[in-house]
Order: sequence, then structure tokens, then C-alpha cells
Amino acid sequence: MAKQLIKTDKAPAPIGPYNQAIKANGLVFVSGQVALDPVTGELQTGNILAETHQVMKNLQAVLDEAKITLEHVVKTNIYLSDMGLFAQVNEVYGSYFKGNYPARETVAVKGLPRGVNVEISVIAVVDL
Repeated sequence: MAKQLIKTDKAPAPIGPYNQAIKANGLVFVSGQVALDPVTGELQTGNILAETHQVMKNLQAVLDEAKITLEHVVKTNIYLSDMGLFAQVNEVYGSYFKGNYPARETVAVKGLPRGVNVEISVIAVVDL
């Protein structure tokens, strides 16, 4: 099984020993994205709606580099700093899909990198 690294400057560079995404065996595994603006390097954490939009844009950028879209996503993992943010994050997240939603779980965690409020990772299929 060959694995291909997926890397784009249109999404934040990894802040540790991992890659933005790996393509292997017809699947694309996208590492968790946070609300880091790849152009300015600034975190978008002042408003949970804007923060979630930035996370989704970062995910889209990595998927674009892999030559696929959010339509190809079959599984998402959402991590929140507080379950009280669930409704707002869910509203933004849902607006990026066209009704053919992937499987997912959403969990609250004690802390996320750089003190963000939301992190999302995805698994996508190459062929629909």
C-alpha cells in the first residue's frame, strides 16, 4: 500500500510531527484543523461561528489539494472545548454539506491546541 502526503499552503502548516493529510488505499485522512488563518497566521477565536467557518475552510483547502470535496467525506470527528458550543458549531458545520452528511461524533475535551474552541478532522473517500 503506497501512501501519499497531502500538503497545501492554503491551510495551516502542521504544528507538530504530523501531516495535513495522507492519502492511502482510496481514503484521505485529514488531520484535525483549528481556526488558524493560513495567510495571517492568526487564530480566529473571538467568535465561535467565525472560528468554525475558518476550520471548515481549512478542511476544504486540504481536500482541494487532494482533488476531492466535502462531498467525499464519510466520517468527521469534532472536538469542542465546551458542549455549550454544540448548537452553533453544528449550525456552521451543517451549512458546508448538501444533505448527504457523513458519520460523525462530537465530544467535549478538557483542552485543545492553542486554546481553540473547536477542532475537526475528517476521513474521505477518493471515489464516490
